[in-house]
Amino acid sequence: MKKFYIFLFSVSIGISLSAQDSWVQKDSINGANKTVCAAFTAIGKGWVVTGLDNTGFIRKMYSYKVLQDNWDNEQSMGGVNGGGLSRGSACAFSAFNKGYVCTGQGDNTDFLKDNWEYDPSLDVWTQKADFPGSARRGAVAFVIDGIAYVGTGEDASGLRKDFFKYDPVNNIWGYVSDFAGTPRKQAVGLSMGAQGYVGTGYDGIMRNDFWQYLVFQNMWVQKTNFPGSPRAGATGWGIFPNAYIATGEDNNFNYKNDVWEYDYFTDQWIQRTSLPASGRKNAISFVINGVAYLGTGYNGNMLGDFFAYSGIVGVEESLSNVEISLSPNPVSERFTLSFGTTVGNFSFLRIVAMDGRDVTSMFAMEKRENAFDVTIRNCPSGNYCCVVYDEMGNVIATRKFILQ
Repeated sequence: MKKFYIFLFSVSIGISLSAQDSWVQKDSINGANKTVCAAFTAIGKGWVVTGLDNTGFIRKMYSYKVLQDNWDNEQSMGGVNGGGLSRGSACAFSAFNKGYVCTGQGDNTDFLKDNWEYDPSLDVWTQKADFPGSARRGAVAFVIDGIAYVGTGEDASGLRKDFFKYDPVNNIWGYVSDFAGTPRKQAVGLSMGAQGYVGTGYDGIMRNDFWQYLVFQNMWVQKTNFPGSPRAGATGWGIFPNAYIATGEDNNFNYKNDVWEYDYFTDQWIQRTSLPASGRKNAISFVINGVAYLGTGYNGNMLGDFFAYSGIVGVEESLSNVEISLSPNPVSERFTLSFGTTVGNFSFLRIVAMDGRDVTSMFAMEKRENAFDVTIRNCPSGNYCCVVYDEMGNVIATRKFILQ
């Protein structure tokens, strides 16, 4: 019998997906057309708050219900007594079914650092600990395991690259490693799996670099550059194992409607179906139940239209022409990953959870001529994926399974 080795790596992993790759227009967002809004998700709804309309900066908030495809007017930022909180170019994020809005600029000040929490179950806004960096606008935010990360942007002295983390349970901020790219504003920040990402933006010119933040190592790693034209004011979202960057304004002052998908596993980009509407910058986006939503923005006019994007429907049977099957599926105690050809050149197998964690050590494996026999050791139920590599570390095939 040939020897089979399990290789454990600390690098990120992912899974290539097939996609519907389609857009559907939805109910337009309530209120006047607007731009530089903030958005978050909580209790199964999308929330759009603050921004700039033809009257100036606003603090109004609206919520979107997916099944009804409609918007409701909600409590404005700060509640009834929230005067002076109107703003645009703020950061927003969500954790534990609450939404947060911080930083930005308002009618009477160019740079803000206050931080507000919205509890939709109580319909209450509460001011929390201020963002600890300098007051700023055009920063980015993402959330990993309930901790928010906020950084970059522009303050009174210029462009920034510092980054901070926020624990919403304990209402505590802390410093983390500076962003490893250039100081910038109007970049894209998103989380996907257990990593954060920052890319594009303006640092004196439009940028197209793309960086991954590793939480446990507290470090930034440069990934493959975004292949669209360099831009600022784009929007982005993550649905593991893919990240997306869409729209924005490029160096030639073109408002873009293109959409690009990044594969966590292969560190490659592919262009997807463009937004079926005019190009724009400073749009918002959020994800509910694996579907992305995008709307608002500016392209010479403020916008209020709203669209849904379905990009993921299932894991590909294989990344090549290799025939592959996994049975039984769902899995209870053991399964066999079989190939239509010999696996002699297939060097090793990894098993990953759908948040990107390597859980290979939770399985016992044996390699045969055209199969891997896998036994569960101590792994919780859930969705997982087998990833097969060749001797050079290239991905040969993937297969999703359900562990009961």
